[in-house]
Amino acid sequence: MTSPFLGEMLGTMTLIIFGDGVVAGALLAKSKGEAMGWVGITASWCFGTIAGIFVATAAGSADAHINPSVTVAAAVATGDLSKLGVYIPAQMIGAFFGAAIVWLHYLPHWGATQDKDLKLACFCTGPAIRNMGANLLAEIIATFVLVLVIYAVVSKAVVAPGAFPTGVAPYIIGVLVWGIGLSLGGPTGYAINPARDLGPRIAHALLPIPGKGGSDWGYAWIPVVGPVIGATIAALFVGIVGI
Repeated sequence: MTSPFLGEMLGTMTLIIFGDGVVAGALLAKSKGEAMGWVGITASWCFGTIAGIFVATAAGSADAHINPSVTVAAAVATGDLSKLGVYIPAQMIGAFFGAAIVWLHYLPHWGATQDKDLKLACFCTGPAIRNMGANLLAEIIATFVLVLVIYAVVSKAVVAPGAFPTGVAPYIIGVLVWGIGLSLGGPTGYAINPARDLGPRIAHALLPIPGKGGSDWGYAWIPVVGPVIGATIAALFVGIVGI
């Protein structure tokens, strides 16, 4: 039953359940977690990354990318494009399912929440200050850092015999995502993952959410294009410096 497609789909779904789930818990009216703040939100994205990587691996994806940016970076670094057509659709589907599960879990709270922007924020990212050039640059930088550090974590210099036990890398990558959220997430909400943003944005558009507004499609290209550019630059940089 296990397969790379299933692994990437379930792993990304798990990531979104944790990530969009904590945003919903922090923003929706009458939630026990309402107003928990940015530290709590970024912490759960860390935990979701760890859990998503483990689920993806167990379900059949040895790579456990759970992020099209990481898949693109791997394709650029290796020249092997064969996984793009398998991993990226799986990640997008998984992200959509994860968002739908969060919608179902918080079902009574959508009607209790009046602010349509808060409802949208439970699904996808948006800028603190809307400036397309600056927003794009923020996503490029944050994703560059993500991919650069991932390559460092799994590099031969680090993953040498005795360097650290098997299974530790997902925790390190989870903490990396937490750190990026705390340090670089302020301008745009740090999508750093096209599936994380686009899959749930589609879910927001399609699901019967009471009192919802538009899905902000005019901004939607930023958290897709920015991470892909950042990941590509990072992959080329890693190749140049030999990490």
